[in-house]
This record gives sequence, C-alpha cells and structure tokens, in this order.
Amino acid sequence: MAPTLPAGAPRAKNWSLWLVGFLVVACALFAGYTWLVLNWSYSSGERAGYVQKFSQKGWLCKTWEGELAIVAIPGSLPEIFAFTVRDDKVAAEINAVMGKRVAIGYEQHVGVPSTCFGETGYYVSKVQAVE
Repeated sequence: MAPTLPAGAPRAKNWSLWLVGFLVVACALFAGYTWLVLNWSYSSGERAGYVQKFSQKGWLCKTWEGELAIVAIPGSLPEIFAFTVRDDKVAAEINAVMGKRVAIGYEQHVGVPSTCFGETGYYVSKVQAVE
C-alpha cells in the first residue's frame, strides 16, 4: 500500500503555483500588449489650426490634453481635433505658439488600454508655427 499524504496538501500547493503562474503570464501579456499599442501607430499625419485649449490633466498619470480648432473657411464653424501630448518638451513648444496658427504632427494609437496614457488616441509628436 502506498503512503498517504494529509488530505489536500499537494493539491493546495499545485493550485497556488498554477494561480501564480497564470497571473504572471497574464501580467506579461498585458504589458506586452500595452507596449505594442503604444509603440506601433495605426496612422499618422498632420493637422493645422489654432490650439484653443491645452492643459495638463490626470490624477496619477499626468498628460497634456488639447483641442485644435480647424477652420476651413473663415466664418464657418471650426472642426475640433482633440489630442494628447505625453512629452513635456513638445508641450512647452505648444505653449510657446498658443494663439498662432500651427501645424501638429501626430500618430494615432488604437486600443490603448487605459486613459492613464492619454484621453485620446492621437499623440502629438511635433509642432510648428505656420505663417
């Protein structure tokens, strides 16, 4: 007859190891997904207009959120383009050209899992004043 172990001892240890392993794999997959969507852009482009609103927001993760008013024909209603800036250097450049017509370069990232990385999917990477 084989020796018997106390009831539940090996199963409890195996269950807790399986649970820890599952959580480690799930966290690694989530981190990999987050890295992928933040580093691979769905689209990129430029838009020109007037920055009408720009402020730093967030409780823990501070990002710069702004709105670009795009006016096609003077006197018509502007189209509003909401954007996010994660780089403080680019944010300083935008603050320096407030009130002027600007062109912003952006990348769109789809599927970002949290608003901690920005409230919009459009991340501005460059700005220049347009004369």
